[in-house]
Amino acid sequence: MKILLVEDEPKTAQAIQQGLEESQFEVDIAYDGVIAKRLALKNTYAAIIVDVIIPGLNGLQLCQQLRAEGIGTPIMLLTALGETDDKILGFDAGADQYLTKPFQFAELLARVRSMTRRGSPVAMTAQTLRYGGLEMNLDAKTVSRDGQPIELTAREFALLEFLMRNQGRVLSKPQIAEHVWDINFDSGTNIVEVYINYLRKKIDRDFPTKLIHTQFGMGYVFKEE
Repeated sequence: MKILLVEDEPKTAQAIQQGLEESQFEVDIAYDGVIAKRLALKNTYAAIIVDVIIPGLNGLQLCQQLRAEGIGTPIMLLTALGETDDKILGFDAGADQYLTKPFQFAELLARVRSMTRRGSPVAMTAQTLRYGGLEMNLDAKTVSRDGQPIELTAREFALLEFLMRNQGRVLSKPQIAEHVWDINFDSGTNIVEVYINYLRKKIDRDFPTKLIHTQFGMGYVFKEE
C-alpha cells in the first residue's frame, strides 16, 4: 500500500519513510502542502500523514482542501500542538488521526495500520435514523429535529450517528473515542466532553425533551427523558 508523507524536516521524513518501507509500505514524500495536494489529487493513497506546520499550505489547510475536493483518504496529522483545542481544529478540518510529537514510531505504525485496514466505504442506499423527533439522513448528511434543520460538522454528525445507533446503551468515553475518532482514548483530554457539549447545544438546548444524558462515572446515553 502507498502512503503520502508530508513533512518538511528531511531527517524526520527520512526516518518515517524508512520505518514505513521496512513495514512493507510504499512511501511518497512531499515537503510542502502545495506539492502534497497535487500528489493527493493525482494518485491513490491508502493513507496520508501530514505535519501541521509545513510551507505552502499548512496541514489543516491541506486537510480541508482535500476533503473539499472529495478526497476521502484517511489523514493523520502530526504536530507538537497537543492541546484539546488544537485537536478539535484538526478533526474539524477532516483529519482521522492526530498524533502529538514526540512520538514512538511504533505508535505511528499502529495508527497507519488501523487507518489502512478500513478499506473502501460500503455503498449504501438512502438511510434515515429517527428518534424523539430527531431525523438523520445518512446519505444527504442532514439532521433536523421537529422539522427544524440542524447544522453539524462532520465530526458532530459522526458522533450523533454513533449515539443514535446505540440508543438506550451507555457508551463510555473510550468507546466513543475509538468509534468516532478511531483513536485510543487519552484520559488527559476532554475532547469527548467538548463534542458532547457541542451536540447538546444544537439538538437539545432549544427543545423540552433532552436526548443526550450523562451517566456519571460511566459515560453517555442517548434516550428520551
